[in-house]
Amino acid sequence: MTLGNTLTEAPAPTGSARPARPGSPAARAARRRALLHWVAVHSLAIAAALFFLLPFVFVLLTSLMDDQQALTTDYWPTHWEWGNYGKVWNTPGFLTWWRNTLLYAGAGTLLTVVSSLPVAYALAKFRFRGRNLALMAVIAMMMLPPQVTVIPMYLFWAKQMGMSGSLWPLIIPMAFGDAFSIFLLRQFLMTIPREYIEAARIDGCGDLRTLLRVVLPMAKPAIAAVALFQFFYCWNDYFGPQIYASNNREAWTLSYGLESFKAAHHTNWNLTMAATLLVMAPVIILFFFAQKAFIEGVTLTGVKG
Repeated sequence: MTLGNTLTEAPAPTGSARPARPGSPAARAARRRALLHWVAVHSLAIAAALFFLLPFVFVLLTSLMDDQQALTTDYWPTHWEWGNYGKVWNTPGFLTWWRNTLLYAGAGTLLTVVSSLPVAYALAKFRFRGRNLALMAVIAMMMLPPQVTVIPMYLFWAKQMGMSGSLWPLIIPMAFGDAFSIFLLRQFLMTIPREYIEAARIDGCGDLRTLLRVVLPMAKPAIAAVALFQFFYCWNDYFGPQIYASNNREAWTLSYGLESFKAAHHTNWNLTMAATLLVMAPVIILFFFAQKAFIEGVTLTGVKG
């Protein structure tokens, strides 16, 4: 038997191989199987998402309860008390804490990025004597616990400079760079090809102009990651304001003021949860809109060391 006869005598495909008609029982069964397969594959991710989401749902539902229902076995509000947020917002000093926190986080983030980027650029692209030693010093400062320097820093800023009762002892040092931000930016800048920088220099650009016109646009993901890290740190910082601003209520931040609010309303857990949600909401919203740049900056950092 020849190959041509074999191909001719091959059996035709059966009707069972034809796709099911839309809306038929077979099509519905196929969709159910696909749904079950998707749930089985993503069950771990769904469980992790619920693990992180349920505490926020609990905080939200508790913040909308009245005083009698809060922290009872009834987890669903019988009366939706949206006025709890108004009570928290109108608490004396709450707007001041908001303003101080925005000043601390905004100014601290800006100063950190502006001061850390040139240092990271020099460590990544310049060749000079002692570069490796400077990088080792940056890494050593990353490993230095802040508790080691808190006493000399307090003696300098509070006693020598007379800045106790304000947030400036926390903001001003950020103008001199941050070790973690310098290291993160340096690792990202190492991935930028040197040919771009050399081409800019051939065109007559100096170091500063090359940094601003060539490196800065390419380093936006890393800058966004550093800015978010620093903003979240300043927004959630409790230790620093407690050291320098605890004796001046007008200089409190949200993190420190929230502790005072909790002590004053320790029996009103619905108001405490509402205040907590108002403190968390800005950083959650900010991360939601900036998560793409944040993840890209963190992922691309450290590709080349």
